[in-house]
Amino acid sequence: MEKVLFVNCCIRREESRTKKLADFFLNELEQSGSYEIKELCLMDEGMPYMSEGNFHQRDALLAKKDFSHPRFYYAHAFANADKIVVAAPFWDLSFPALLKTYIENLCVEGITFGCNEQGCFGTCKADHMVYVTTRGGFYEGSHMEMGSRYMKAMCEFFGIEKYDCIVAEGLDIGLRPVDVILEEAMEKAKEVAKRF
Repeated sequence: MEKVLFVNCCIRREESRTKKLADFFLNELEQSGSYEIKELCLMDEGMPYMSEGNFHQRDALLAKKDFSHPRFYYAHAFANADKIVVAAPFWDLSFPALLKTYIENLCVEGITFGCNEQGCFGTCKADHMVYVTTRGGFYEGSHMEMGSRYMKAMCEFFGIEKYDCIVAEGLDIGLRPVDVILEEAMEKAKEVAKRF
């Protein structure tokens, strides 16, 4: 059974449309009976951002190659997962700052990536990352959409070969019913689940 890490950054929790879409996708995975899903709810974690003291502590640990420190828990969990699912709403052209803080905690040389004379290379076990998001407006294909683009770049940085974005957008425009838009995104979620 493959281990799936579900990173939940749906700030509005159960009221979140992104969470509703993510739950649908995860349910599709559970029905297959092939996955063990572990949720990491970022809103409950109290993760430190990279302040001066926090940054110096990390550098001192890395200089000693002490990867056993609790502050590297997130990086180890991410690096060891077989599959990754991240859910976050589209905020301020990307995603909530909480997700960026999480990513900062993931980026640990010697755990999620390595470096050599050719540059950086990913060392994560996962072969597929799925990013689930919802947008109030229309940004698909726009240079202003930096949430999915950022996550796709991080996926490549961590050495994860496959990336998919499941998105429902135009939810706040009023041109079409929200439920219809979400149902269409759920159809894509079904397709992605089959090849996950």
